[in-house]
Amino acid sequence: MAQRDPDDDPLDVYLRAADRARQEGVDTAPAALGTADAAGHPSVRVVLLRQVDRRGFVFYTNYGSRKARELVANPHAALCQHWPTLEEQIRVEGSVEGVTPAESDAYFAGRPRDSQIGAWASDQSQDLESRGVLERRYAEVEARFGEAAIERPPFWGGFRIVPERIEFWYGRPGRLHERRLFVRTADGWKASWLYP
Repeated sequence: MAQRDPDDDPLDVYLRAADRARQEGVDTAPAALGTADAAGHPSVRVVLLRQVDRRGFVFYTNYGSRKARELVANPHAALCQHWPTLEEQIRVEGSVEGVTPAESDAYFAGRPRDSQIGAWASDQSQDLESRGVLERRYAEVEARFGEAAIERPPFWGGFRIVPERIEFWYGRPGRLHERRLFVRTADGWKASWLYP
């Protein structure tokens, strides 16, 4: 049986790129996330990728947030990571699924305590009367839990983008950039090169 070329699997390529970037001091967590509502109206924001593995790209949010509502209505999304000091960009497109409650619990348990309290206090993306209201809610949550462990709110958890397309962009002189595209097929990943 022939050995698989690691350059034929975009997730292997991504994981090696992220390791290389981290060694160069690049924060690989931020990514621009594009979603669209049921009518196809797009929106984009930066999220923090908290896990990337062979299953996909994971981030966490309040289920009442705009992005979560859009992902439920239209379970497809796009990510873009740009690492300017390395002249590299990675674009991911795919379907979206929820992570398991156990995965969400494990990630939430590892968050800083103030972030755990903030998750309970915030009605993410909803109208806020004043900063004082948020600060009062934070204080109320803090008092309610005291020194006890803070469990994950039932309205908070993770989403995974299961990639269907991954494109790697490498900056080159004269704007003759390299673009390598991977598209998932029934037989695996199909790789091709694109003009810059």
